[in-house]
Amino acid sequence: MRSPITTRPPRGVALMAVLWLIAILSMACMVALRVITFDLEIAAAKIHGSRARQVAEMGIALGCNPAVKRSDPLLTRIDKETDESFQVRIMSEGGRFDINYLILNKDEELLRSIFIYWGLELKDAQAVTSALTDWVDANDETQLNGAEKKDYEKVGRINQPFNRPFYHVEEISLVRGMDFVESLRPNWRDWFTIWSSGPLDLNEAPAELIAVAADVSLAEAEEIPKKICGIDGIRNTEDDTPFESPAAALAILGKNPDDQTSSVTRFAASLQDSTTRIESTGTAEGATRKITVIVKNRTGKPALLDRTEEIIP
Repeated sequence: MRSPITTRPPRGVALMAVLWLIAILSMACMVALRVITFDLEIAAAKIHGSRARQVAEMGIALGCNPAVKRSDPLLTRIDKETDESFQVRIMSEGGRFDINYLILNKDEELLRSIFIYWGLELKDAQAVTSALTDWVDANDETQLNGAEKKDYEKVGRINQPFNRPFYHVEEISLVRGMDFVESLRPNWRDWFTIWSSGPLDLNEAPAELIAVAADVSLAEAEEIPKKICGIDGIRNTEDDTPFESPAAALAILGKNPDDQTSSVTRFAASLQDSTTRIESTGTAEGATRKITVIVKNRTGKPALLDRTEEIIP
């Protein structure tokens, strides 16, 4: 009786199977290594981010000290050994337009001028201005090209507008038309506040804001911060020469401080707004965090009005 014939797979096939198995295991190891590396990077980022936040907090504590002046070199710290640093800026909130003040004082002309300066056409500037007014006023009567409850409901947004003053600058982005404004001027938030005493502070406002408020050219408005900065041309240094009264600054702009025109009354009669913005940017091992606090009466009995934190890429 013949024995059954057994067939053996060629040795080449077995070798190929082994090589394929090695390749699969190698790929699995590479994937596992990438996952572990990614987890380690996330953990390191959290640690470094937490430390950057702590460093920024150190800057905030320093900036809130009423004995520390805006020109104090202590507001900038760089530690090369630990690769940590913070930079603190102390600014008056009076250097921004108070959005509630403008709306409640019916200065729609200035709001339109701001939006036109940012690149909006007149009709679009009027529409956004009216929508801002409708958002704040207590009635349901729609301004020309404005937006009230029924207009927001058409796009699925209920319980809007709030019919009250803005509680935070970020609320302005909810107003109809502000998405278009943001596409043209992404940094529009830097122009507005809700915490100042109202009128614009000529000692603190950037040239762009002064130019729009005073209805003068940007070149004319730049003379104000240029004079304040002193000989070195740098703000918040020992040689700064801020104006002691609005009259001197308005004279440079060719304005009579006794006039009751809007281009004059938009500026503060006193150049000392009691609300201070303190920004502290801390870095640690490549991670950056920014903390901003708004403080009332920094040099007296301080009161914290607002606090925000940002992750800086």
